[in-house]
Amino acid sequence: MTEPLRVVVADDQALVRTGFRMILASEGIEVVAEANDGAEAVDAVRRTRPDVVLMDIRMPEMDGLEATRRIVAGDADGPRVIMLTTFDLDQYVYAALSAGASGFLLKDVSPEHLTAAVRMVRVGDALLAPAITRRLVERFAHRDSAAMAIHRDLAALTPRELEVMGLLARGLSNAELAGRLHLSEATVKTHVAHILAKLRLRDRAQAVVVAYETGLVNAGGSTLRSS
Repeated sequence: MTEPLRVVVADDQALVRTGFRMILASEGIEVVAEANDGAEAVDAVRRTRPDVVLMDIRMPEMDGLEATRRIVAGDADGPRVIMLTTFDLDQYVYAALSAGASGFLLKDVSPEHLTAAVRMVRVGDALLAPAITRRLVERFAHRDSAAMAIHRDLAALTPRELEVMGLLARGLSNAELAGRLHLSEATVKTHVAHILAKLRLRDRAQAVVVAYETGLVNAGGSTLRSS
């Protein structure tokens, strides 16, 4: 029998925590701890070892970004973090992903989307809607992409893996990648797994950040090819 998915909910509003607990419980997802701020969240994760953390960004004492950095630092097998906010602000998208988050949701997310997101990141997928990816493009739009060199670590990737990573960074799902490249979804999943392993990345969210930071994908969304 599969063990229940275990979640920590960190938010400084008790009503929000209660609402999320009820939504998750109705779908058989166990909330093992709640936290009122980032410091409590870090402690709760250490005590309970959850699969996923729902983390508010704006909290007293320690915000969700710093808490996320501490939770994921040096722990490849640690919980996945989904950032939550009421503020749909561009600045938080890149900061959240750079801190190590696997996804980003607004607090008015539907119950169905919330539970699907928790299950998605648990298995290593990134919660990156096309709108989120567009914000990453805008974040790097000021850079001279033509002058940026491909990071040396990307030399470990095959041409096909570079192609997959470039499309992944533009927000394509495995099914969309399979259709675009005329491959099976199983083959796409294998390519993604190889990319994460070779670059020592936790999940697809980190791969997206690396793709933009290294210039593999330029500000216009096209993939730069290495020589």
